[in-house]
Amino acid sequence: MNRYSFACLVLVMMFLHSCKKYDAFGREIKFTELYKAHWLLGDWQMEDSLGVLTESWKSIDDSTYTGQTLYIKNKKDTIHFETMQLMQDGDLLLYSSMVKGENDNQSISYKLIEDNDSLLVFENPKHDYPKTIRYQKESKTKSIQITITGKQHSKETKDSYLLKEIPK
Repeated sequence: MNRYSFACLVLVMMFLHSCKKYDAFGREIKFTELYKAHWLLGDWQMEDSLGVLTESWKSIDDSTYTGQTLYIKNKKDTIHFETMQLMQDGDLLLYSSMVKGENDNQSISYKLIEDNDSLLVFENPKHDYPKTIRYQKESKTKSIQITITGKQHSKETKDSYLLKEIPK
């Protein structure tokens, strides 16, 4: 191998290596679509006159995050229980949700349709409510705004929840 061929090989290797993405700990990010949601990981909470709403997310493996939402009234009555999953499937980021007592306890899937460093928007146009699920990170207040929209009882509905990060 002459010098020119070797130099070209080194340049190609450097280029290929530079295309890889790494997290803050220097680990290679293989599932880049899922990594867009890494800021969701952790515990979030909101308290209102009805009770306490908590949403928790954790990483199961390099291609899957799981979440759980609980809305507890009077510190004892669960009025809402939901399990969620974020999973990368090829180049798609899919969000699935199963609400206890709804849709025959079957999960509903949503596809990521919009994102940036602090926004994730998932949509399932065939589902009535929610049709879209939007997560907006608010760094200054260490909170997330969750907005769900869709049609309930033939009427367009929009619900928003501002959850603060629970410190570790």
